[in-house]
Amino acid sequence: MGKSQETFGKKEREKKRLKKKELKNKRKEDRKANPEDKGDNITYMDVYGNFHDTPPEAAEKVKAKSIEIGIPQRTAEEEAADLIKRGTVTFFNHSKGYGFIKDKKSGQSVFVHINALTEEIKEGNLVTYETENGPKGPSAVNVKVSR
Repeated sequence: MGKSQETFGKKEREKKRLKKKELKNKRKEDRKANPEDKGDNITYMDVYGNFHDTPPEAAEKVKAKSIEIGIPQRTAEEEAADLIKRGTVTFFNHSKGYGFIKDKKSGQSVFVHINALTEEIKEGNLVTYETENGPKGPSAVNVKVSR
């Protein structure tokens, strides 16, 4: 069997690799010899996303209290208005004691049980009601006929 031949390309790649390694070791030794000379490694970014070595000029200050994260606070009046909903009775079976109300705003069908009624209702009645989460979804409570 013959010995592997070293080609010119292999020799050149090996020389480059050794030169890189020597430069890396030299930089490492320089850092160890001068630990105070680290330089300024801070980069600043302006409002347009460009990087600079100098800090930006003083911008106007923003008060933390003026920043709203998420949904703004609601007033008690808004919350009370959302609790009472209006709708039309689409189906109600008195013998079984349940039915459904279609909400005027969302068009969503809401379950209603006879125990949640404050007065008797019929199909087609306009009613006001509040919702609460039941075992199978929203259900209407405090149902009253609108006049």
